[in-house]
Amino acid sequence: MALLRSYRRFVVVVWQFLPLLWGYLRDRRRYVLVGGRRRVTPEMRVARARRLLDSLLTLGPTFIKLGQLLSTRPDVLPPEYVDVLSELQDRVPPADWADAKVVLEDELGPVGERFDDFDEEAISGASLGQVYTAKVDGEPVAVKVRRPDIEDLVEADLRVIRWTLPVLVYFVDESRAFSLRNLADEFAKTIREEMDYAREAEMLTEIRGNFADDDEVVIPAVYDEHSSSRVLTMEYVPGTKISDLEELDRRGIDRSKVAERVERAYLQMIIEDGVFHADPHPGNLAVRDDGAVVFYDFGMSGRVDEFVQGKIVDFYVAVANQDIDAILNALVEMGTLSPEADRAVMADVMELAIQDARGEDIETYRVQQIVGKVEDTIYEFPLRLPSNLALVLRVATVVEGVCVTLDPEFDFISVATEYLTEQGYREESVRQYVEATGDQVQRTAQSLVRVPPKLEDALDRVDREDLHVRADIEDGDGVVDRLARRVVLGLVLATSVPTTAFLYVEADLVAAGVAAVFTTAVGAALYRSFRKRRGIRATPQFTRQNLRQRRED
Repeated sequence: MALLRSYRRFVVVVWQFLPLLWGYLRDRRRYVLVGGRRRVTPEMRVARARRLLDSLLTLGPTFIKLGQLLSTRPDVLPPEYVDVLSELQDRVPPADWADAKVVLEDELGPVGERFDDFDEEAISGASLGQVYTAKVDGEPVAVKVRRPDIEDLVEADLRVIRWTLPVLVYFVDESRAFSLRNLADEFAKTIREEMDYAREAEMLTEIRGNFADDDEVVIPAVYDEHSSSRVLTMEYVPGTKISDLEELDRRGIDRSKVAERVERAYLQMIIEDGVFHADPHPGNLAVRDDGAVVFYDFGMSGRVDEFVQGKIVDFYVAVANQDIDAILNALVEMGTLSPEADRAVMADVMELAIQDARGEDIETYRVQQIVGKVEDTIYEFPLRLPSNLALVLRVATVVEGVCVTLDPEFDFISVATEYLTEQGYREESVRQYVEATGDQVQRTAQSLVRVPPKLEDALDRVDREDLHVRADIEDGDGVVDRLARRVVLGLVLATSVPTTAFLYVEADLVAAGVAAVFTTAVGAALYRSFRKRRGIRATPQFTRQNLRQRRED
């Protein structure tokens, strides 16, 4: 029965995505089977992203969650899609109270016996659950109830995603195929964890304990005796939605300080604690009248192992020191940057990213220059995203957006630099650098002792004419192969043209016609070999400048 439901969902999903797939195939071949590439404008991408958004909403809870995850994955989708999908909010009409009550009473027993008062009107509805207010021993609580029968629908949709993944991977480059496979694995793991409210209670309690001594971060307490795998009862903590800027100003709250508290809280969770709240969109963050930040909904949360923590620290320290080489090294070691990437071009990209994160203005010509370099030197973009870093990237992306919304001039890097300095990470980095330098000096001294005898031996072999040099040519990009093909085609063309002319003069029209067709084919092949390979052209977008432009408009 479950398999039959998956087959039905597969047909529905394919029907929804078929127009997008057809359009993508026509981009590769204008007439699907034949023809050259079709130029895709930013306007076309935005229109397709809107169509994708509508399809995700039509397909329901699982695909709404998938769209939210895709909106944080620039390694998978072009920027136009990321912008449009970022509008996708996990807000859907709540299920009927009668259905939710069945789940609640199956888990906890009669509502009237377990709660003093229970409001049957949900205060929020999401794709996987809904939240109600109630009272336990006279204290206000928030009760999160999983949607009825959501498990079967999610499992059917995950099968559909697993079935369609090989088809999608076939049509994309190796880097995006890597990201898509990780995305599918991560999404399946994340959505199953998000449906397990017992796990959410465990993560919430652990993170709350890590901030027990911090008055500027508020995390609701869990009522364990009123919670289960499908019901989660928490302390009700009211606050002003963090994106409601007018209300924050009316209450006299310093928005810049709130932004700093949010960033510091996430730096502590990721770098210090190794367990973090992974869904920091405005609906899950609020601000109390004293300026403390309230965190809600820990269904999407994650852990960071020590290795990744260390590499993230290395990355942040390198950014704080504006050491581009160290930034690239950290990205390679984390697995997010291909070791074969053009470091000079990626260095330019990182410089722009740092300028943008600092809120500095960036000249358009500079952006266009770097985009041109990217297109000329790395046809396949070398960034990829391992699954163990996907949630961390989501957090970094969304938190940066929240902080910039609170304060358009917020300097993300300065706050991170100050935090790293306070925690002693930068001093540790300097100490490690000094130790590494000392080791290098020691190795250099040892080399100075070993080199002279080896050099003398090599010179003796030269004097005896007994020195052999071996050279291997690495041609990963096929440059030599293309050059050889052009030389051969050029020689063939050079001989076939006079041959065709000779046959025509000798009045052998049939042979001349055949030779002419052959000559034309060789000429076309030679011409195609010289055509410049075109990559994906996209207009670069930078969060702060876009935000300023929108406000000015």
